[in-house]
Amino acid sequence: MLFDTHAHLNAEQFAEDLEEVIARAQENGVENMVIVGFDRPTITRAMELVEKYDFMYASVGWHPVDAIDMNDEDLAWIEDLSSHPKVVAIGEMGLDYYWDKSPKEIQKEVFRKQIQLAKKVNLPIVIHNREATADIVEILKEEGASEVGGIMHCFSGSVEVAQECLNMNFYISLGGPVTFKNARKPKEVAEAVPLEKLLIETDCPYLAPHPYRGKRNEPGYVKLVAEQIAELKGISYEEVARITTANAKKLFAIK
Repeated sequence: MLFDTHAHLNAEQFAEDLEEVIARAQENGVENMVIVGFDRPTITRAMELVEKYDFMYASVGWHPVDAIDMNDEDLAWIEDLSSHPKVVAIGEMGLDYYWDKSPKEIQKEVFRKQIQLAKKVNLPIVIHNREATADIVEILKEEGASEVGGIMHCFSGSVEVAQECLNMNFYISLGGPVTFKNARKPKEVAEAVPLEKLLIETDCPYLAPHPYRGKRNEPGYVKLVAEQIAELKGISYEEVARITTANAKKLFAIK
């Protein structure tokens, strides 16, 4: 069975056919998924979904692109939600230097506040990183994020950066890009990182794996990620499915 550790079924792209998408996921062996909320509307929708479906869990946080919009009330709300039995992580949080909506210093401040909150409520964190690796690693170290650990979501960095993250008690999560023919780094990371420290995800509706690249992604496609990792590591698909699912349940404290 598979565990999609990062899905946005709370996105408007699934408004029309959510039940069909869920059915396809289950047909492909997806046993659990984490629905990630990253602002007021998406967190609200994530909580609605996890209340309705027993195999879904939530991660709640604030996206760095929208850091400029977050206030103390939002942070307090995330803290309140953190005690919900279906909330298993804080995030996605981090830094995004590709989009320039939120100034870097505000992104850093919001990132630090969320790490501090995660330590306070003792939940792992989900890291979003786009063109900001050095600053993210530095802040994780400075804030003692290894105390709670978490996930380097849709990891796109080098083997060396992956090792730094492993040393800070983080799992490396791979998604659709590991299946792309020209994606050298994710393939190298899949080969180098021990299976016991790998997670799989879709980040749906984004980053659909080959052969669906450019189309809407969905949780059922996480099977293609697991198959690619199995091929790269020279082990069975079943072993990848079993161990990455066990990793996710351990991290999220799911029985």
